[in-house]
Amino acid sequence: MNNLVRIDDPHFIEDLMYARKDNMLGQDVYGSIGFGNKAYMHEDVRKALLSMVSVLEEKGWKMRICDAYRPPLAHQKMVEIIPIPGFFKADYRTSNHCHGTAVDVCLTDLEGNNLAYPCEVDAYEPQFQRQVAMGNFAPFQEHLRKARHDYAGATVEEIGNREFLRKLMTSHGFEAIPHEWWHYNIIGWQNYPVVEWK
Repeated sequence: MNNLVRIDDPHFIEDLMYARKDNMLGQDVYGSIGFGNKAYMHEDVRKALLSMVSVLEEKGWKMRICDAYRPPLAHQKMVEIIPIPGFFKADYRTSNHCHGTAVDVCLTDLEGNNLAYPCEVDAYEPQFQRQVAMGNFAPFQEHLRKARHDYAGATVEEIGNREFLRKLMTSHGFEAIPHEWWHYNIIGWQNYPVVEWK
């Protein structure tokens, strides 16, 4: 699909958070446009992820892919649903997900249970989703502090897992962003074009 590939490897779990309703949007946005739960990405992203397999096997872990390529149509809908500045890029052309060069990930055990982190991927919790849906953004924005790489108010285990993931990703061709522990861009993402879908 437009030079994108799926991860298609047993060490990785395709579980796109925007292809179900228990997310900060409260909607299955990917399903609504006919995209579904398919973790597409640029081939370079796939190669970088597959280079981690030996580490995952050594640790007895898997990696959950919570988001990967995001169709521009889905991104535009997401911005409309949660218009918090900075939560989603206002212009889909500046979102690395729409280029197929970003992934949102976490580590799991072999049964698919997520390791402990300072907050859930996307900082999702049902009560915050309900508040955001009613236009009350302030509590969620405060909660988002827990998503930062420099957030220190978590347990030793949670911080250790966050740091292990960061070191794993950055040693295999990705770069982190400061405000989302789960989001990683392939190094050199600036050189990849937006990928349209449909």
